[in-house]
Amino acid sequence: MADSLVLKVDGMDCPSCASKVEGAVCALQGVEGATLNYSSQKLKLEVDNAAEMEAKVTRAVEKLGYRVISEESAPPAPQGWWQTRKGQLVIASGALLAIATVLAVVLPQAAFYVFSAAALLALAPLAKKAFMGALAGQPFTIETLVTIAVIGAIFIDQAAEAAVVVFLFLIGELLEMVAATKARKSVEALADLVPKTALLVDGDKVREVPASALEIGDIVEVQPGGYVPADGEIVAGESAFNESSITGESVPRHKGVGDTVYAGATNADGLVRVRTTATADNNVIARILQMVEDAEASKSPTARFIDNFSVYYTPGVIVLAALVAFVPPLLFGGDLVAWIYKGLAVLLIGCPCALVLSTPAAVTSGISSGARQGLLMKGGAVLEAVGKITRVAFDKTGTLTEGTPQVTDIVLFDTDEAHLLQMAGAVEATSSHPLGQAILARAGDLDIPAATEAQALQGRGVQALVGGKTVVVASPRYGNSIAPLSEDRQATIAALESEGKTVVMVLEDSRPLGLLAMRDELRPDAVEAMQRLKRLGVGATMLTGDNARTANALAQKLGIEVQAELMPADKLQAISRLRQGTTIGMVGDGINDAPALAAADVGIAMGGGTDVAIETADAVLLHEKVMDVPALIALSRETMKNIRQNITIALGLKGIFLITTLFGVTTLWMAIFADTGATVLVTMNALRLLRYRAE
Repeated sequence: MADSLVLKVDGMDCPSCASKVEGAVCALQGVEGATLNYSSQKLKLEVDNAAEMEAKVTRAVEKLGYRVISEESAPPAPQGWWQTRKGQLVIASGALLAIATVLAVVLPQAAFYVFSAAALLALAPLAKKAFMGALAGQPFTIETLVTIAVIGAIFIDQAAEAAVVVFLFLIGELLEMVAATKARKSVEALADLVPKTALLVDGDKVREVPASALEIGDIVEVQPGGYVPADGEIVAGESAFNESSITGESVPRHKGVGDTVYAGATNADGLVRVRTTATADNNVIARILQMVEDAEASKSPTARFIDNFSVYYTPGVIVLAALVAFVPPLLFGGDLVAWIYKGLAVLLIGCPCALVLSTPAAVTSGISSGARQGLLMKGGAVLEAVGKITRVAFDKTGTLTEGTPQVTDIVLFDTDEAHLLQMAGAVEATSSHPLGQAILARAGDLDIPAATEAQALQGRGVQALVGGKTVVVASPRYGNSIAPLSEDRQATIAALESEGKTVVMVLEDSRPLGLLAMRDELRPDAVEAMQRLKRLGVGATMLTGDNARTANALAQKLGIEVQAELMPADKLQAISRLRQGTTIGMVGDGINDAPALAAADVGIAMGGGTDVAIETADAVLLHEKVMDVPALIALSRETMKNIRQNITIALGLKGIFLITTLFGVTTLWMAIFADTGATVLVTMNALRLLRYRAE
């Protein structure tokens, strides 16, 4: 059985670096698989023997000019760009370039040598990477193109331009490094939300311990203003919790005994004790970070196409540059130096850095932006597929609705509302039925009398003695058999039931007190979400196992299609039918939704749903808001638009400068701008997605 090995690779400048490392490592005997995530810098390996292979992998990576650090090692201290090796190289080569520029005026005969020194100083690490890459079976790299162009420029007495070219190239790499670091920190900042220590309750004492040492079942104390150190369940106390860092919900939620709290949530005003339900490496934030990391490592179809294209693109550029440099002089008597100069410019223009970066930069930013908004996607392929959705199928209970029934209507016959709720609440306090819990919730703080001799009425309702009187909470049909109702009251019941509501009658000593109507109500944002989907050109269908009457009433309110009374197998068949000629997304939260989630083109789970649904789905909505479905689609479409813009920038600038080069207009420093400038533009454009929020 293969061992897993995780290392961190430092010093990568762009995604093409990751491809070089993967190629070199995969060539090692004993390595069965390797993936390197450029964003997180993590190299994940499947090897025969982790203890033996770590040293071999480290040597192979360091030969390419990168550094390897253990995943468990402490993160480096924050530093400015000027403190990095690349930043210091930019400063040193820039200083030499400035000196050479002055000498070009006051001592021209010495300027060539100083320009050459500036160029070679900046080129040294690039040339080393090019050489080591060739030895590792990666001869056609960006560093190779730049090395050939700079050395060639010096040989044709263009040392000044060679120095400017490599200096601009280094600045471009430095900007890429800064941008990648910014994108990485925007997600990793989530980890800082979890406190490093916790107050562990140990008998009668409370002592401070590392949060990482907490085990499932430990009791921790969370003081007002403090952070919850681990996922858990409140066992004592109550308070309001700000979970905005996790769910994006800005309004604090009041929670008490039995409620779930998440690591990183802020306790607003009360002292509570929490029983931990997850360890530090498996809390909600740790899972979010892991999902984002895995998603960024998973390439989208567009990214895979660009990678495959680049394999042929780079050697093609070298061949084209050679043809431009030597064919006109050898066959048509052109000036050799002038055409070599143009060939070198083609080499620089052809650097694929911006093209290679165009897709992963946007995908990483899109996934990171989504994670910060509670929209988790399990890969670049998912991010791309979401934007193609043309119809969304929704489960009803717990997805479009709150998942628990609520009292929606109270109809009084011969009493007041308080008395009706007190009598019904007294009887239902003896039951755990969801409808009974809805009645108790509506009774709120009313003084509920005690009930005795409670008994179920064989599916028709419940009755008990309350204050010496027989109180019955039952179906209207059974209630009507005890105390016949007038036609007007029966019409009221029929009207309520036509709206998909469950109606119960409350009787006291055979005297009807009134009616209570209940329904699992729509989430507050459900209607707005359906309208937003319609504006995006996306259709919606409700798939539910509930009865057709209730489903139709809610679907009419939402303005969407509905298929009701479906078993899990029926939902699966419905998804198969809907997939014909369209791209279908399925949104659900329960175990019975898992088959449909897996069968859809994109499965989307509500974050509060079952683990099975979340594991099966391609995307997870942490907020548990229906509005997050159109937000997810809008984010995907914005990301794909960003990718198209990036590819247009990368190829467009190259095309323009290639034409101007052949006409002798482009200089070498202008050629490197076609690559470096495009790379900077692509990176900055992708970073815009970090600030994107769907309306």
